[in-house]
Amino acid sequence: MKKRNYMNPYMAGVLLGLVLLAAMFFSGRGLGASGGIKYSVVSLVGAIDKQHVEKSPYYSKYFANGKSPLKSWLALEVLGVLLGGFISGALSGRLKFKIEKSPKISNRKRLLFAFLGGVFFVYGAQLARGCTSGAALSGMAVLSVAGFVTMLAIFGSAYMFAWFFRKLWI
Repeated sequence: MKKRNYMNPYMAGVLLGLVLLAAMFFSGRGLGASGGIKYSVVSLVGAIDKQHVEKSPYYSKYFANGKSPLKSWLALEVLGVLLGGFISGALSGRLKFKIEKSPKISNRKRLLFAFLGGVFFVYGAQLARGCTSGAALSGMAVLSVAGFVTMLAIFGSAYMFAWFFRKLWI
């Protein structure tokens, strides 16, 4: 049997903390990813319908003075996370294309629910004006009460909804 090399979770936590510290030092902001998705969507809208972007007060601000939404640090962060994940998986021999799911459901249903979960997550992040992981990680790093409440809400709602959606994994 092939031995799997996983990182020690305590070391991973320390490294995540150092990345968060570096992000705050170099960019003046904490970590978060939903804004990167927003900038990607805004850029896509700009590529598809330039006239709509020019007329829209919301979209036009992202392209003011010849700016490109894809040059935002959040869009570059999301790209770095994707590339880093692929590189890490390849170097550790864990890069495989597979769908992890219960044998009771189809690949199509699993992918549909994963996609819908992502859509709801990003939509909720935009309603809250920031993503939950960024609010929890960055908030807890500066000992913000809101950061701790956010983390409790994330885990509490995950436990609550896990019962309803457990058949997608078990």
